[in-house]
Amino acid sequence: MNILASLQTNKMIPEKYKQMSREELEARVIEVKNKLGSRLFIPGHHYQKDEVVQFADATGDSLKLAQLSAENTEAEFIVFCGVHFMAETADILTTENQTVFLPDMRAGCSMADMADLGQTERAWEKLQAIYGDTILPLTYVNSTAAIKSFVGSNGGATVTSSNAETMVKWAFEQKERILFLPDQHLGRNTAADLGIPLDEMAIWNPINDTLEFDGDVSQVKVILWKGHCSVHENFTVQNVIDTRYKYPDMKIIVHPECRREVVELSDMAGSTSYIINAIEKAESGSAWAIGTEMNLVNRLIQNHPDKHIISLNPHMCPCLTMNRIDLPHLVWSLDTLEDENNQNIIKVDAKIAGNAKLALERMLKNS
Repeated sequence: MNILASLQTNKMIPEKYKQMSREELEARVIEVKNKLGSRLFIPGHHYQKDEVVQFADATGDSLKLAQLSAENTEAEFIVFCGVHFMAETADILTTENQTVFLPDMRAGCSMADMADLGQTERAWEKLQAIYGDTILPLTYVNSTAAIKSFVGSNGGATVTSSNAETMVKWAFEQKERILFLPDQHLGRNTAADLGIPLDEMAIWNPINDTLEFDGDVSQVKVILWKGHCSVHENFTVQNVIDTRYKYPDMKIIVHPECRREVVELSDMAGSTSYIINAIEKAESGSAWAIGTEMNLVNRLIQNHPDKHIISLNPHMCPCLTMNRIDLPHLVWSLDTLEDENNQNIIKVDAKIAGNAKLALERMLKNS
């Protein structure tokens, strides 16, 4: 839990919701949606379970869903089916008349949690001592509100996996170097695709507060935070080799949160939306191995029976924290929307939200 966000204490789901049948749970969701009408908006991330996604008013990636929440001014209640940082972004972008709920406060993101404010402030102080005022911070939207706020207050911006190249170009127009938080793989892949050599990239290790670089530190252009997505890092070179051997004609498409060596060996790499669009536009009968979260891969398999689709890693599990949002938690959240003691409200501190919004707005203006 982000200590700089004002959050109410998490409360465990009442046992009665765990005892309800799927039919009872689904009926209750429909009942509440019918009752509240346009006062309720349920955004559902692509990685959510089917049992939850079926009730989403919109599906998409985290930023898109936060933006749709903000645009939907009739909605008083935003029940965000995603993870913690996504709900924070929705709260930052929505109005005071809208309240954002997360059905299970335990639904976090291990990547976002790999960069906290204390670590980042220490890193910034040490990097300033080395490089002076030559660094611009960028953070992936998959980060906490506190990190977005830090970046915003230091002249930087957020990036998405779709616009990362554009934003890295923009950053280099402002400063000589960038600090890229919190996902080293997206930062490395983006910079490499823009022609920056790997030997001009260093890693900041937040555990021992050190810059990991073999050579003259003055040559460093990109400082990558030592963080990663626990799902995408599990796609390996061996997965690619095995797939090429078993299915020689299969195209491999992966998310840029994967390791550099996996991206280089794949046929295509891009954001979640990029992957979805590529599969939708692919010819009937084509074959694909997809390197991204398993709930989405399974949904693509179901939606495209005319194509041969597999996961690049046959032993991949769904995102565990994303999967904390299930049908019982969704129903519990809906049942308590108008409860003054609601435990699942996401509310970001006003100062943090203001600087975080600056980082988001710089991205939207320049991408």
